[in-house]
Amino acid sequence: MNRPDPQTPAHHHNRRAWDALVRENQRFTRPAPDEDFLDPLAKMDGVGWLGGDIRGQNVLCLASGGGKHGALYAAAGARVTVVDISPAMLELDRQVAAERKLDVRTVEASMDHMPMFADGEFDLVVHPVSTCYVPKIAPVYQEVARVVRDAGLYISQHKQPGSLQADVTPARRGYELVEPYFREGPLPAVVGSQHREEGTLEFLHRWDELLGLMCRAGFVIEDLVEPKHGRADAAVGSFAHRSHFVPPYVRVKARKRGSVSPGRRIQLIAP
Repeated sequence: MNRPDPQTPAHHHNRRAWDALVRENQRFTRPAPDEDFLDPLAKMDGVGWLGGDIRGQNVLCLASGGGKHGALYAAAGARVTVVDISPAMLELDRQVAAERKLDVRTVEASMDHMPMFADGEFDLVVHPVSTCYVPKIAPVYQEVARVVRDAGLYISQHKQPGSLQADVTPARRGYELVEPYFREGPLPAVVGSQHREEGTLEFLHRWDELLGLMCRAGFVIEDLVEPKHGRADAAVGSFAHRSHFVPPYVRVKARKRGSVSPGRRIQLIAP
């Protein structure tokens, strides 16, 4: 059954915004450097969630254009599809794939509407920071749950809500919460932030949405880490200084629940 395209003004705004960020060579639009290809899987999976080998797996790099994620997973031996809402970001993937002779399929679509993919088409979905760019996160998780196979992995990273609440400049004792946790609509525009992207529309998703809705979409969370970007001795107001007070990201390993035969018990083993 074809679902109606849910794209909103925010989708169209962010498509144009990311195209503009590519033209400006913004830091998250720069392809992976040569050194990352020396051991591409280790670069992308420093915590070892993927078992050390993804050769032959069907991998969806979701909302991850820009010539980095798709190229590195392809270099590690996966069959890679990259989905992104920005044509300019996808063009970077095609350029890097051509230069490095990698087989990468690119699809222009929104992360919350992927009718071009079959149910259970992918073994693994990797999803770098991007859920902050959609107004509602539940449709994203529902689409991921549909396109990943039973017992397939979903590795995602998100902006922590506290980081989106906190001011971008330091106060006397740290970084003040200036945005409400329970809010509707996009966050106010920002200038000079290294934790948000100028020109985009961003939305704060609460913990009950980030994790609870993931579970309700059919995933079991197996592990969670907060990538460490902070340094106590960093210059006041810098990315590392603010990250010492307010962790910017959370990374989640989740597995899609499979069909269980009557009478069969599932044992969850801590990672």
